[in-house]
Amino acid sequence: MNPCITCGACCATYRVSFYWAESDPFMGGTVPAELTEKISPTMVAMLGTNQKSPRCVALVGEVGGEIGCSIYEQRSSTCREFDVGTAECLKARLKHGIREDLIPIVAA
Repeated sequence: MNPCITCGACCATYRVSFYWAESDPFMGGTVPAELTEKISPTMVAMLGTNQKSPRCVALVGEVGGEIGCSIYEQRSSTCREFDVGTAECLKARLKHGIREDLIPIVAA
C-alpha cells in the first residue's frame, strides 16, 4: 500500500515550486496554470503552498486520513521527486502528528 494515500503531510507542509514551463501547455507543461502563482521570473508555485500555513490547492481530503491529489497525473516534477521516508517526509509527518513507523525509511 502506498503510504501517501493516507498522509498528504508534504502537500500541507512545503512550498511546491517549479520551473514555469511545467505549467505552460505550449511548452509541453502538464500542471494546470490556473492552479499556480508566479513567485519569480522563472518559477511558479502551486496555489496555497506559498504561505505561512501551506496546503496545496490540489490536495483533496484530510491530512493523515483518506487523501489524494486532484492532479496526480499532471503533478509537477517537485512532487514526482519527493520520496517517501526521507527526512523531509518524516518532518512533515511529525508536524501533522502522523506516525512515522508506518512507512519505510529511505536512505538519504
